[in-house]
Amino acid sequence: METGHQFRVVAWWASGRAGLAKSDTAPNAIHFTAPVAFGGYEGRWTPEDLLLCSLASCYTTTFRTLAERSSFEYTDLQTEVTGAVERKGAEYGFSEIVIRVHLLISRAEEQERGLKLLQKAKAACLVSRALAVPQTFETSVTLPSVTSVC
Repeated sequence: METGHQFRVVAWWASGRAGLAKSDTAPNAIHFTAPVAFGGYEGRWTPEDLLLCSLASCYTTTFRTLAERSSFEYTDLQTEVTGAVERKGAEYGFSEIVIRVHLLISRAEEQERGLKLLQKAKAACLVSRALAVPQTFETSVTLPSVTSVC
């Protein structure tokens, strides 16, 4: 079994206020810009969006892997990540990141187990562990609502 892995992304400035990023593992390049608040274009990914996307997708895939290994069945998982950027002196930085995870299960007796797996995934997420920004982790585990028709 391998003990290490390498990942590579190359970014370059295309023109004006836009750039491109390409991964060795994905066929399509991503167009990116600075946030609109900093003079970037609307409708393109920003480095801030990509950071939050990295965290959300890492958490989601980590949970899926842990659930699969634990034979834990669930109906749906939604991970929402928000980040606050603030000016500190002459520089901007993330002041907080909030991770909201909603797990939908089909059996009430699996609620506690679901919460434990959510916490385990948070601890195991590579991107989350790589960030020094304070992170708030909020979870919910619910059953689908049942609507009866009379």
